[in-house]
Amino acid sequence: MLAKLIVYCAYYLKSADGYRRAKLFFYDLLENSHSRKKKYFDATMIGLLILSVIFLIYDIEHEDSKMGGYFELAILMVFIVEYLVRGWIYSDTYKVIIEEYEKALYLNLNFNLLRVFRKAFVRDIEYITSPFAIIDILAILPSYRPLAILRIFIIFRLFKLFRYSNSAKLFADALASKRFELMTLLIFTCFLVFIASVSIYMFEYQATDSGIHNLFDAFYWTIVTLATVGFGDITPQTTGGRWVTIFLILASLGVLSFFTSILIAAFSEKMLSVRESRTYAELDRYDNFIIICGFGRVGQEIARHLHNDRQKFLIIDRVPARIDLAKKRGYLAIESDASNNEVLINAGICRGASAILCITGDDVINVYVTLTSRHLNKNLRIISRANRHDNVNKLYQAGADNVIRPFEIAGLLAAEFVGQPVAFEAISGILHNQTETVMESVLVSEKSPLDNQKIGQLDLQQRKLTLLGVISDNPIHLKHKNKYQVNQQHFYFNPEVDFILRHGDMLVLLGRKYGIDHFRDQVEQRRLFSRHPK
Repeated sequence: MLAKLIVYCAYYLKSADGYRRAKLFFYDLLENSHSRKKKYFDATMIGLLILSVIFLIYDIEHEDSKMGGYFELAILMVFIVEYLVRGWIYSDTYKVIIEEYEKALYLNLNFNLLRVFRKAFVRDIEYITSPFAIIDILAILPSYRPLAILRIFIIFRLFKLFRYSNSAKLFADALASKRFELMTLLIFTCFLVFIASVSIYMFEYQATDSGIHNLFDAFYWTIVTLATVGFGDITPQTTGGRWVTIFLILASLGVLSFFTSILIAAFSEKMLSVRESRTYAELDRYDNFIIICGFGRVGQEIARHLHNDRQKFLIIDRVPARIDLAKKRGYLAIESDASNNEVLINAGICRGASAILCITGDDVINVYVTLTSRHLNKNLRIISRANRHDNVNKLYQAGADNVIRPFEIAGLLAAEFVGQPVAFEAISGILHNQTETVMESVLVSEKSPLDNQKIGQLDLQQRKLTLLGVISDNPIHLKHKNKYQVNQQHFYFNPEVDFILRHGDMLVLLGRKYGIDHFRDQVEQRRLFSRHPK
């Protein structure tokens, strides 16, 4: 009966929306590094930690301070609640119960409640014995006033800063990456301290006016000398003791040099991660930005236009020189491989990115990045670059919404507009922002005067407009040449004069903005006039 009740409660918690929302809220508050709630919480906890240390130090000299006692009690409650909530987030006991229950049903075995509790208990122990959980417990101990000796653990409250400060975490990660080197140095240092302490004790113990009377004095002298501090309160009086001092000083120079080189190497290796972290932190402030994979000639031109339009974007490229160029221009950029899932996730492909441009010079990379991006975010707009015509379908199959072919487009423009310098100059002006020429679209709506009209009847040259092409999904146009698939539609580049427009088509026009607006207004007025004749 008890087992059935526990299983029922486990399934109830699994399906309870309130329980799930509460757990998600506290996860965002305490663990989710991309959540704004966590940033505010971390800042608050850092302030409380510093204040608690200040009040505890003040309380050493003012034991009867009521204000310090009340504040310490409040801090203690916050620490205890945080510790329990973190344990609750870490351990999902109901999942363990459901897993064991379904396993027993599948294997036709008896449901062993004791095994479930044992498994849940082991998971709880994993959390309790984790480094951060131990630090949390040691940070709570100084609050127990009857045992004044426990106040020595006040220092562990400062170690809690590793939870809330990215800089502190970076320092810890840098040291952790050099565990082997640091452990080797520590073993050598311990061996050196032991040998030096015993040696100086043997030489100085019976010497006249010697400051070394026991092994602790020898150990203290060794540490002071090894650290090159040299207080001078204990000095060797014998020749043997002075030789030990000389060798220890020389050895200490090597130890300190080795330790310094380890730190420099660790932080040098972490500098790239630091730069990436700062870039990711900057992206967290944006809700709508574009990811540009590749910063070659095409990427540089796209980034320039996006920057001029005040659009937020992130550049990802593996070439250090290109990343340096992007940063010199003031763009957000990271030196990494865009085909890596973790890189795209950290770049915000699942939370803030509205589109991704896969525009490297390698079609294989573009296909792979497109495939990865579509897998990570089903609703993301993906625009990919194809350098070869036979890779276009592969990019669409990989999940691209649109595929651009820069070299083919450049060739078509050159071929189609030979002998038409005005049109070519208009396109060049748009690309380089040198003229007031714009490229805009005009919709052929139902019952529009453009419906069933031939291109040659529009008299666009007299209006000083140039037709770049027509976008349509009407199958009747498939017989025309120079068509290029755009998602579920086709783009008909520079269509012939006998091309007949249908409602739903879209004209892509080049010209002055007021000229295109005037043409659009005339079309709309004629459409309204035909619907409401006098």
